[in-house]
Amino acid sequence: MEQLRVEAFSPSEIAKRIAEVSKKKSGLDLFRLFVLGVMGGSFIALGAEFYTIVIHDSSLSMGLTMLIGGVAFSLGLILIVLAGAELFTGNTLMVMGFVERVISSRQLLRNWGIVYLGNFVGALFIVLLMYYSRQWGLDNDMVGAKALLIANSKVNLGFFTAFTRGILCNVLVVLAIWLCFGARTTVDKVLVIVFPITAFVASGFEHCVANMYFIPMGMILKGEPSVTAAASTMTGAVFTAQNLNWYGFIVRNLIPVTLGNIVGGALLVGLAYWSVFLREFSFRSLFQLLLLGFRLVFLVDPKQLTPKRLRTALSGFYGAVPSKRSGRRPLPRDLTSIHIELEREGEKEVEKHEGEKE
Repeated sequence: MEQLRVEAFSPSEIAKRIAEVSKKKSGLDLFRLFVLGVMGGSFIALGAEFYTIVIHDSSLSMGLTMLIGGVAFSLGLILIVLAGAELFTGNTLMVMGFVERVISSRQLLRNWGIVYLGNFVGALFIVLLMYYSRQWGLDNDMVGAKALLIANSKVNLGFFTAFTRGILCNVLVVLAIWLCFGARTTVDKVLVIVFPITAFVASGFEHCVANMYFIPMGMILKGEPSVTAAASTMTGAVFTAQNLNWYGFIVRNLIPVTLGNIVGGALLVGLAYWSVFLREFSFRSLFQLLLLGFRLVFLVDPKQLTPKRLRTALSGFYGAVPSKRSGRRPLPRDLTSIHIELEREGEKEVEKHEGEKE
């Protein structure tokens, strides 16, 4: 009988659970995966809307305002974890299942692609609902003005700035997911979600799925004269939104932020924890990888960079490239050894026959 436990799962147990869940996620059919992705995007969009209305008229300091807004935004991930949905940024942790060889690269990319599309559709659905509800007109259009200013600030980030903010954001988001795998109760999960999510929101980091709501909402509202007038009043200057268009949304924000989210979640958290808890560490394989990197960077002895050596070095460290094993018997070095082996086999046969005669 399994012993009952009340304490949280250990980090090594969390890593094993994530690898197992990755296999289950990869087995979902297209319909279920897409619908859960739509729900995930919708939940994050609801958290983003909640964040907007909470902070729009705050007279507190910037730090306290963002702190309160971060707590409000946590609603999105709480709904995803407890109600059940799929979130692209959280699913970057599935890379642990890939390097553990429980899912293939095709299954990993299939999950990411379908969930990403579902998140996009879900976020845009909430954008349309919020627009036609005219919720943005509350407080003399100040709610809409705040949404417009948030969207405009995001499309004016530089590519590298958006990329690095995406990395930092998803490190915290994926750590919140990681902690949820260690929790055992609903209260535990809510508490471990709130602090990392509040930290990323209060710090001004970038989340690709949240931006699927923030920026399209601003793109729609910039066509409302009353909202742009309220935005000018809020900033004390004439509001302009030159980059608040589809190009600014996709190229200037969504692409770099998505790439940053992948790096932060898959590499800095997923692969880092996999290398600590799920693989057998070898200093020899680490040295081989460092030596390989040195040769690649400085082009030292390029003749040594053969496919076989590359395969050996990478498979030794990552464990992701299986080594081919041959079932054949290794060949002797020369014909002399073959002759000696044949003589020995002949002598054994003669001794066997003599024994049978006796």
